Amino acid sequence: MEADYVIVGAGSAGCAMAYRLSEAGRSVLVVEHGGSDVGPFIQMPAALSYPMNMKLYDWGYMSEPEPHLGGRRLVTPRGKVIGGSSSINGMVYVRGHARDFDTWAEMGADGWAYADVLPYFKRMENWHDCGHGGDPDWRGNDGPLHVTRGPRRNPLFKAFVEAGRQAGYELTSDYNGEKQEGFGPMEQTVWQGRRWSTANAYLRPALERENCDLVNGLVDRILIEDGRAIGIRLVDGREIKARCEVVVAAGSINSPKLLLMSGIGPAVELAALGIDVKADRPGVGKNLQDHLELYIQMASSKPITLYKYWNMIWKGVIGAQWLLTKTGLGASNQFESAAFIRSRAGVEYPDIQFHFLPMAVRYDGTAPAEGHGFQVHVGPMRSPSRGEVTLKSTDPNEAPRIFFNYMSHEQDWEDFRTCIRLTREVFAQEAFKPFVKHEIQPGEAVQSDDELDGFIREHAESAYHPCGTCRMGRRDDTHAVVDPEARVIGVEGLRLADSSLLPQITNGNLNAPSIMVGEKAADHILGKTLLPAMNDRSWIHPDWRTEQR
Repeated sequence: MEADYVIVGAGSAGCAMAYRLSEAGRSVLVVEHGGSDVGPFIQMPAALSYPMNMKLYDWGYMSEPEPHLGGRRLVTPRGKVIGGSSSINGMVYVRGHARDFDTWAEMGADGWAYADVLPYFKRMENWHDCGHGGDPDWRGNDGPLHVTRGPRRNPLFKAFVEAGRQAGYELTSDYNGEKQEGFGPMEQTVWQGRRWSTANAYLRPALERENCDLVNGLVDRILIEDGRAIGIRLVDGREIKARCEVVVAAGSINSPKLLLMSGIGPAVELAALGIDVKADRPGVGKNLQDHLELYIQMASSKPITLYKYWNMIWKGVIGAQWLLTKTGLGASNQFESAAFIRSRAGVEYPDIQFHFLPMAVRYDGTAPAEGHGFQVHVGPMRSPSRGEVTLKSTDPNEAPRIFFNYMSHEQDWEDFRTCIRLTREVFAQEAFKPFVKHEIQPGEAVQSDDELDGFIREHAESAYHPCGTCRMGRRDDTHAVVDPEARVIGVEGLRLADSSLLPQITNGNLNAPSIMVGEKAADHILGKTLLPAMNDRSWIHPDWRTEQR
């Protein structure tokens, strides 16, 4: 088997690249270890907690014991299915703040400033305002990726936004447009009641072309001869040759694993495992970042939350309605209001994100005993903590060692305490008075710094946004793994494009920037003239130096 381009991984970036490369007439083979995404549990938006907890769709990774979280091992779901993690995620759509991408450029990712990436966000989007307003001039309307908004019928969605306004925060009609900062509607990758993963948006249309095919298999290593990648080898011994280039898009955990298995990484680590060093790149597997979050939960004084549907009868009714009509509660991820705020004066742009949910429930589907309740997922966006992904052995079937090193800086603890206290302030506003019964967690008795730290240590969870393990930078940066054209430094004919190349984690959920990376990398791979830069200026609070809100 051979093709012009061999893409390893049918995830968010890999599907986008398969679409664009095949659209340009190149032959493409996409190699994916996971299987089909056909089935109601994976396609129904409201059933999002199921696929990320199913071995059928998830790699089942766990972190190493985290020393600053009481030795807990945190689940690290990664999509093992076409569409990758876009097929098992929460379907929340956040581009990130303009300053995120300007910071990338300042860190050495030349050509990846906001002005450079905005046209690619617009190219990939087919945005629908759904009657909730927004910034149409800042959005795309003919791309493969449908972006919509939930109906926001539950009064708690509007109460959350109004409470933010009452607390003195900005409002925003479109956090993906000119103004991220503020409270407003949340966007989702849902279309006509279905999860709009990159498998649906990009891969299926690409596979309809004669020059694009999908191969199932687990990649053992990249084949490198005389300093050039010529193809890949699967664990069953099959080899696939690339006439032009091999493109790694296996995600922030499996991409560094594959590079390391192939002899690309820190020479000392590779030699210790007996791996022949093809390129000494100390940054492979390092710079691991993620978002941690807490669930701040309130008991509801009115039976208006989703808890009333949390039984087998109602689940059956909602599931039947969705199967027959793709409408009803099953057609939304239920994250329909959100906010981005700054933690304190002197912070230039938002560093805290809220997801509001009209039910008190965990990602694993367990609900508290109190019954009716609601919650926000809240956490800091730019933790200084860094971890790593390393090999445990040379067995391609063995999971790598994933160590996030969460909460390893004092700044993390300060930021999380601030998150809790600012959230409590929002829930204390007049807009929530008709709905708040009492605080479920942390609980009103948990107030001091030490008490809050204990709660954080026991209850902080990953938001499932790992990234940064193959950092993009200039070619003379010894810790950069790929250059600004997504070329792996030290090996010819090899590119890497997925969330692992992010120099710094973005402000929000990572699916949108991961797809954008695939879109832009495709133009670099094809040698095309890049889309013209757009110098639209994002809104920054005029008094950010002296005011928190």
